[in-house]
Amino acid sequence: MGKLVRLEVYNFKSYKGHHVLQIGDSYFTSVIGPNGSGKSNSMDAISFVLGIKSSHLRSAHLRDLVYRGRVLRTSTINGDGSATNAGVNGHANGDGASEDESTQTGTQERHDPKSAWVTAVYEDDAGEEQFWKRTITNQGVSEYRINDRVVTAQQYNEVLEAENILIKARNFLVFQGDVEAIASQSPKDLTRLIEQISGSLEYKAEYERLKEAQDEALENQTYSLHRRRGINSELKQYEEQKREAENYSKKADERDQAIVTHILWKLYRFQRVIEESETEMERHQEELKEHRRSIEKYEHDLDEAKKEQTKVGKEVAKAEKQIKIKEKEIEGKENGLVPIAEKIDISRKSITTCEKRVADISKERDSHAASIKQSTKDLKVIEKAQAQWDKERRRLAEQEGRELNEADIQQYNSLKVDVNKRTAADQAKVDNLSRQQKADEETVNSLKSKVDSADWQSQKLGTELGDINERKAAANLQIKETTREINSKKKAYNEQTSERLRLAQVRTEKDEQLQEVLTKLLEAEDGRKQNEKDARLRTVVSDLKGLFGGVKGRVSELCKPIEKRYGVAVSTVLGRNFDAVIVDNENTAIDCIEYLRERRRGQATFIPLDTIQWTASTSNLKGTRGTRMAIDTISYDSSLERAVAYVCGNAVICDDLATAKHVCWEKRNDVKAVTLDGSIIHKGGNMTGGQGGKQDTRRWEDAEVENLRKLKDKLVADLSSLPEPRRGATEEETLQGELTGLEQKLLYAKEEAKAHERNQTSKQKELEHVQEQLETTRPKYQEKLGELDRSRAHLEELQATVSEVQDEVFADFCQRLGYENIRVYEAQQGSLQQENIQKNLEFSRQKSRLQSRIEYEGPQLQDTKNRITRLEDKISQDRALINELEAEQGGTQDELDTLGAEIDQLTEQLEKQKARHTQKAEKVNEQRREVQKRSKTVDGTLKAISSLESERQLSASGRYGLLKKCKLEDIDLPLTEQSTPLDQLPIDEVLHTDPDAMDLDEEQDSNLIQHSSVQDYGIEIDFEDLDDDLKDVGDDATTEDELKGRVKALNGELDRMAPNMRAMERVQTAKGRLATTDKDYEDARKRATKAKESFGKVKEKRFELFNKAFSHISEQIGPIYKDLTKDPNLPMGGQAYLDMEDSDEPYLDGIKYHAMPPLKRFRDMEHLSGGEKTMAALALLFAVHSYQPSPFFVLDEVDAALDNANVAKIANYIRDHAAPGMQFIVISLKTGLFQNSEALVGIYRDQAANTSKALTLDVSLSPCLVPSVELTKSQLRKYQ
Repeated sequence: MGKLVRLEVYNFKSYKGHHVLQIGDSYFTSVIGPNGSGKSNSMDAISFVLGIKSSHLRSAHLRDLVYRGRVLRTSTINGDGSATNAGVNGHANGDGASEDESTQTGTQERHDPKSAWVTAVYEDDAGEEQFWKRTITNQGVSEYRINDRVVTAQQYNEVLEAENILIKARNFLVFQGDVEAIASQSPKDLTRLIEQISGSLEYKAEYERLKEAQDEALENQTYSLHRRRGINSELKQYEEQKREAENYSKKADERDQAIVTHILWKLYRFQRVIEESETEMERHQEELKEHRRSIEKYEHDLDEAKKEQTKVGKEVAKAEKQIKIKEKEIEGKENGLVPIAEKIDISRKSITTCEKRVADISKERDSHAASIKQSTKDLKVIEKAQAQWDKERRRLAEQEGRELNEADIQQYNSLKVDVNKRTAADQAKVDNLSRQQKADEETVNSLKSKVDSADWQSQKLGTELGDINERKAAANLQIKETTREINSKKKAYNEQTSERLRLAQVRTEKDEQLQEVLTKLLEAEDGRKQNEKDARLRTVVSDLKGLFGGVKGRVSELCKPIEKRYGVAVSTVLGRNFDAVIVDNENTAIDCIEYLRERRRGQATFIPLDTIQWTASTSNLKGTRGTRMAIDTISYDSSLERAVAYVCGNAVICDDLATAKHVCWEKRNDVKAVTLDGSIIHKGGNMTGGQGGKQDTRRWEDAEVENLRKLKDKLVADLSSLPEPRRGATEEETLQGELTGLEQKLLYAKEEAKAHERNQTSKQKELEHVQEQLETTRPKYQEKLGELDRSRAHLEELQATVSEVQDEVFADFCQRLGYENIRVYEAQQGSLQQENIQKNLEFSRQKSRLQSRIEYEGPQLQDTKNRITRLEDKISQDRALINELEAEQGGTQDELDTLGAEIDQLTEQLEKQKARHTQKAEKVNEQRREVQKRSKTVDGTLKAISSLESERQLSASGRYGLLKKCKLEDIDLPLTEQSTPLDQLPIDEVLHTDPDAMDLDEEQDSNLIQHSSVQDYGIEIDFEDLDDDLKDVGDDATTEDELKGRVKALNGELDRMAPNMRAMERVQTAKGRLATTDKDYEDARKRATKAKESFGKVKEKRFELFNKAFSHISEQIGPIYKDLTKDPNLPMGGQAYLDMEDSDEPYLDGIKYHAMPPLKRFRDMEHLSGGEKTMAALALLFAVHSYQPSPFFVLDEVDAALDNANVAKIANYIRDHAAPGMQFIVISLKTGLFQNSEALVGIYRDQAANTSKALTLDVSLSPCLVPSVELTKSQLRKYQ
């Protein structure tokens, strides 16, 4: 294999311009340098030129890899306040300040390049150099070149793969943090890593696609097989049905003859009943007329009483409605008062807070004003003193001044020149020291002024901090008091709420009880009506039984629940069929309907046993826990099974609603589920609340109704005695408003405390800053003062030397003029000027100090005035708002008083109207009892007449129904010679009904039953063919049962046969479908076989590639880990191995990596230390790299978590394995690693050029060059 010779970078990340990282012939090269120098950028350069994505290069986009420099100009502030230029600092790519910081600290000058490139020079096995180059622009556009020839990314990748450099696997690059990630990766992640190394990952998509295709083909094959089996079963069934159809017609003729005999017997019986019923009916009609005349008067009185009661009831309802409207208006207005009161309270508290704040700030304003006033007064005093002193100085100067003649002046000047010649050197020193002393005095005076100003500011800030602490303590005390008051109000509010809720609960319970009682009273009224209707229906059914022998009775009488708990559910299941009448056949049902219609006896539903259609129960529901078929919960005669099965249908009775949901929705059964409490889940999925059966199971007594009325009155009285909820709600709203105000007050107090806290912090920081300035300035002042004293002493020495010479030269001159010495003369001329300068300097210093104080206090005073103005504006706004709210509150209160008076008046009217309504109701009850008492006799007579008329009309209707049936069904009856043909029988009067229900429209029953003529339509039946035994009067029921039994038996045999007359046609169709299905199954089987073979090939190839790589890595990892962990004390090293979770298809599951360091027991990877994890991860990396190894291996700071001993082990391993075919490039900061390298590449930061640079040293050439390594390190530290 080849090797990487050098790396050339241009404007890449932190490398500005062109740089070369020389690797040469070294097989173990270390890249070293301080943090921030750009070491890892060299790793990014290698990754970039090899085609790695930007996401692995610590950059979001490729354009971020282009060099971007930053040049910042800054200044440094000296201790004396002057500013000096600090030069130019450069930063690049994150090694310096951020862009935002650069913008804030100085002016930014940028000249960024437009592109960058990296070239890797690679020497292959033949010794020829290949140039791999990748270029990127600042727009993110990449270009690939090989030996200066532009190629595509795919061609570029193919050339790298030819040298065994696998970009997708990245098994030759270990970035920062990769070692920790590999050590903590999951078994699934390790499996994916091996898949990338082995190349089996390329077959993953095809593997999944073919597997899905195989599963789909197998599913289609299974579906075709099941379909073929189903058609075979269907074909056998049709062939069996064909044989059954041939025997069906044999029983039909026998049944037809039995029907004719039955019809003749019933017609003979009807004719006899009609003739016997007419005489008795005439006598009962006369009695009925007499009784009815006596009842009409009482019924008229009852109607009048009901009208009066209804009229008074409407007035009561109207009054109650008006009261409710007024109460709603009052409630709305009272609710509107609560926020108004809250706003008023909040505004008042805000005014109090603002006034208190104004008082505090006013004190602060007065303090600032007093300070300014005093400082101004002191300034004027100093200016006045300065003017007086200047005037006095001029006066003294005029008095003490002397005049010299021209000769004296010439002599003085001549002597002065002589003195200057003799003391030239000392005089120069004196002049220099004098000038220096004046500068030092100005500096000392300036520092002293700063010290005095800082000292005064420190005292001022200390005083202000004390005031702030007092206000802060007061705010905290107010917070505590407000919190305590809030807790008290909350307690009262909770008690009030609890009491209101308790009363509301009591009221709700009373309301529910009252509603239940009212519901029961309504049910009692309905029950009374139901009782009357039920009595009439029982009478009708009784008459029908007497007229028609085939009437069995009502469903509710013939069917009873086997247990009491099923009563409600059974009533719900029966539903509209609860009062249906069961008859033996359709003819009987038709006869009964004709009778009811002609006699106007109401309507009824009839269920004929011979023609009713029903569906057998679903067998898979039987035995389900908590579920039973409805028909299994009913006790009935076996002869009525068809009718009971019809009314029950596929209904299921469940113990509870959850079981019903399970049966209907989870098991998806097409049934109607009814719970024990009457709830229903219909077949369509809709639900109905139960209790429907109560109306059929409850009957009411007068005593029970009276008890319910008393209970209703008691509940109404209890509700009236309860306190009004509006009153408690008002008190609760008041407490809530107070709580809101207190919480707002607490919020204001907390905000004030926070403001004091912020002000305290600000003042404290300001005080600390002033004290820090004082601490800094005072030593400088002391130092300068000492230097000034030393300078003065030195100046006095020099002046003494000069004075001796002056005394010697000017002795005669001074003696002649009367001066003690020449300095007295010069002092006389210069002392006034010097004193003037010194005095003016003192005055200036004091004036400067006072002016500084005035300038400081002025803004503070203006700020306090502005704050007071804002607070006073806020107080004015709050007071205006309070006035508006109080006006609105007064208007609302007046409206509430008016509404309260109106409610009192309406309540008084309502009580009077309720009393009238009670009187009218009592009168109605009294009239109703009178009517009911006199109606009993009429009811008895009506029952007798109705019974006779029913028998006569029922017989006539039955006769007509049988004749019509014979005509419609072409039944040939024997007729006399004088009879009208049966085909002339009119059938227009027959009501066409549903064959299952046969319901009639409800008509009003008439208490007066009139005779109606019996039509025979000229048809005379010849009864000669009827046996004499059937003509004799005997047990009609027995005869009816025998005749019907014969017909029923024949019909039963026919029903049980139930042949499919289209069986022959369906047999042929099934055979055609079977042929098509056989062809589909064969095609599906072939496709499944082909898909299985294709999937097997890809699976085998993927397994082969994966297993080859896994076997190699598994064999290598043990020795490698042992070499990495062994040392002279532990020659055996540690143990490591890979464990496969699924040996058949290992790429579908995880691979576990186990490592056991020397002298350690076995533990999971996550329980190892950081260094042990790193050693294990490096062993895995080296083992992975050994499979299809690339010519070089780049490691970026993999030793970060290792101690010196483990670093030495890693260095020894790399040194031992570094050879042709295995080139190591290591980025490290550990001396123990890079000191064993064959070559060092040093990366350092050139701040002046604002770029990273590289130095290369080959330490393998000669031992004498080793000291130069230390020199290079020194150079690196220098550059850092």
